[in-house]
Amino acid sequence: MRLAPPCFKLQTQMLKGDYVGIEKEKPISVPERTVNRPRPTILVVDDEYFNFEMLKASLGDEFSLSYANSGASCLTSAIAEPPDAILLDVCMPGLDGYDTCRLLKNTPETEQIPVVMVSGLETELEQKAGFDAGCDAYVVKPFSVKTLIEKIKTLV
Repeated sequence: MRLAPPCFKLQTQMLKGDYVGIEKEKPISVPERTVNRPRPTILVVDDEYFNFEMLKASLGDEFSLSYANSGASCLTSAIAEPPDAILLDVCMPGLDGYDTCRLLKNTPETEQIPVVMVSGLETELEQKAGFDAGCDAYVVKPFSVKTLIEKIKTLV
């Protein structure tokens, strides 16, 4: 009996002891992320937990999300367990988004983490302040979830 290489699937029909034909198996396509790479982790920083819940419902299929409720807790979390990216609200009590971003970009452990500022402040001046603080992208609320996902994917 002839044996085919393991990468071939043998047909079961036989004629006079020989296989009628051999057909090559089709490769199975498996998304890269499910093979070796887990979902990218996103740290959402917002003083309103409801905003995190909304983002988690919208982005949870694409990313693994964690939450920080202030700039100070963002810094602590980002150093302890560096995320792949940070979604940072601008308007927060205490340490606002601009100051938090500056601190992130000036801290060796966090300077390479992409920061996406998310804000209802839409003027060019506010957006310029975000980029001056070091953010990698600035998204104005309300935003398209699809657009946000695309921006994050270009950064991680």
